[in-house]
Amino acid sequence: MVIQWFPGHMAKARREVTEKLKLVDVIFELVDARIPLSSSNPMLEEIIHQKKRVIILNKSDAADEKITAEWVAYFKEKGLLAVPVNAQQGKNLHAIERAAQELMAEKFARQKERGMRPRAIRAMILGIPNVGKSTLINRLVKKNIAKTGNKPGVTKAQQWIKVGKTLELLDTPGILWPKFEDQEVGFKLALTGAIKDDLLNMEEIALYGLHFLEKNYPNQLVGWLSIPDYADKTDTEILAAIATKHGYFDKYKEPDYSRAAEWVVREIRQQKIGRFSFDLPEKGEEI
Repeated sequence: MVIQWFPGHMAKARREVTEKLKLVDVIFELVDARIPLSSSNPMLEEIIHQKKRVIILNKSDAADEKITAEWVAYFKEKGLLAVPVNAQQGKNLHAIERAAQELMAEKFARQKERGMRPRAIRAMILGIPNVGKSTLINRLVKKNIAKTGNKPGVTKAQQWIKVGKTLELLDTPGILWPKFEDQEVGFKLALTGAIKDDLLNMEEIALYGLHFLEKNYPNQLVGWLSIPDYADKTDTEILAAIATKHGYFDKYKEPDYSRAAEWVVREIRQQKIGRFSFDLPEKGEEI
């Protein structure tokens, strides 16, 4: 299965982002804390050029806490500020503006020397679909001003939003890129909900997730599935065991592999296994 998704409105959004760059001071790049690299658009460097950037690691409550700390250190080595947040619950959001103030401190100091009063920081929020941009904005402004939805592709237009007197945000639609060079990135994005499910083979996505968890989080996996002799089973036997355990059968009374796969993906997305990270820093590439 080749995973790809680049709707027409995303190409338009990229053009609009490029046009509005001159209006902003800082880029807030929102990524999924479970997949900081896989959810970072590789086109971003050519789009934003030398703009100051804050990496916002959203959904940090779902990620492996130890791995997230390693990612913060990894980004720091690259000269980038990274802030773990939980937009859904409004945790650590103050750190975002603090990071922006830190990036703008030198410019504000020069303005103060010239007798100028620093204006509100203008920031553009960029990120792939379904990473939580609208939820973050609503939390920052403390009201439902940005449309949200637990599916990719909700935000379709740009809008300026004031956050108190010190910060102005430009919301943008989620933008993927035309081609995934590494298909594993596509699997990670699919597994965490960044790509529409109707474009996917859910059995392949589920098996990718199971294989990753077996290698990196074996104790959590075994405790979650509770399938005897899991390690000795083939992929087909594992899906059959899951289907049988949950009563998923087709009209011929055979195990329904599709429903079993959907269950696996749903459980992973809903954190029924616990906290985990699919991108690991030691496998990180140059930013």
